[in-house]
Amino acid sequence: MAKEFHTYTLPNGLRCIHKRTNRDVSHLGLIVNAGSRDELENEEGLAHFIEHSIFKGTKKRKTFHILSRLDSVGGEINAYTTKEETWVYASFLKAHFERALELVGDICLNSVFPEKEIQKEKDVIIDEINSYLDTPGEIIFDDFEELVFNGHPLGRNILGTVDSVKSLKRQDIFNMFERRYRMDQMVFSSVGNQTLAEVKELANKYLGHIKTQPSEDKRQLFTGYKPVSKEEKRDGYQIHYILGNQAYGSGDKQKTALILLNNYLGGPAMNSRLNLMIREKHGFTYNIESNYTAYQETGVLQIYLGTDEKFFGRSKKLVQKELKTLRDKKLGPTQLHNAKQQLIGQIALGQESGVGNMLALGKSYLLYDKVAPLADVIKSIDSLKSSQLLEVANEIFDPKTLSELTYLN
Repeated sequence: MAKEFHTYTLPNGLRCIHKRTNRDVSHLGLIVNAGSRDELENEEGLAHFIEHSIFKGTKKRKTFHILSRLDSVGGEINAYTTKEETWVYASFLKAHFERALELVGDICLNSVFPEKEIQKEKDVIIDEINSYLDTPGEIIFDDFEELVFNGHPLGRNILGTVDSVKSLKRQDIFNMFERRYRMDQMVFSSVGNQTLAEVKELANKYLGHIKTQPSEDKRQLFTGYKPVSKEEKRDGYQIHYILGNQAYGSGDKQKTALILLNNYLGGPAMNSRLNLMIREKHGFTYNIESNYTAYQETGVLQIYLGTDEKFFGRSKKLVQKELKTLRDKKLGPTQLHNAKQQLIGQIALGQESGVGNMLALGKSYLLYDKVAPLADVIKSIDSLKSSQLLEVANEIFDPKTLSELTYLN
């Protein structure tokens, strides 16, 4: 049986992973172990600012040439920043693999960050921040994490603030590059119809020339969570509400159980418990969901709803009722089986997305230095027992440790 993917390491220490597919479109990218939690006190918004700024010029290209290089052949190049990583990635016809790899390598490893372009990009990001501030349904998630991770870098907003972005300097970019953009803190990931030998040769050609020392920058680990309840007045037509808790980190043995429990409770499927009870049965809300995000040593579980004021009290009670059921009663054999099959199906469908698969492979290899084959993922889900889900529910949904944030209108 052919391997699902292949891993290798370039002589300069850059880890690489490739999955061969029989498709006309390929995907590749560089993931860097650098996000907003890695910023210093005076650097809020810097990781995201770097993500924008690397497109503004390299040693041999100006912005126009960067943006046109793949667009001119129908490809796409993109980037995003989270609290723990930065991605630069591309999708394109398979014939343009070398063109895409050379471009991604150039902007990630050879950017020069022209002062004039940096000043212009500050205005772009400030406009992005102002647009974001007009969407309370997005702001509340970040504000809730600020409550949970009070005073810790994980609580910072990825975009930063208008004032913090204005104060960023060109030297700040180089300082963060020096700390975090090291070969041992990056992974190159690719998915496409290229042989492993072809990918290895091109990766070494365009990514293997940069040599760095291993990073010594250590993250500040989060401790000391305390539950909190907070209300804020906000302009708008709806009440926005989040109930949640600190949760398991990316390496915790209970992570898979919480992923399954969260998906059953309020995942993306229309038959989630919260959607069936609060939206479909009572019609109290249009948006209701639960989300679990795992960080390095901790995580966060958030249950969100937006509703009219007249339905808010009853909606909260129904959420609490669902959580109490999960704490008090094991899932029956049929419920557990169906929940497992649903999650397994969602994961399998996710692997049908070439770019999604490439991103998932790169992140897993960065975090764990390995990637679990789909069969192993399915096995770990199938092995879960109702008693494990009950244990997780009683820990994560313990009323004494839950925090809540409400935007009143």
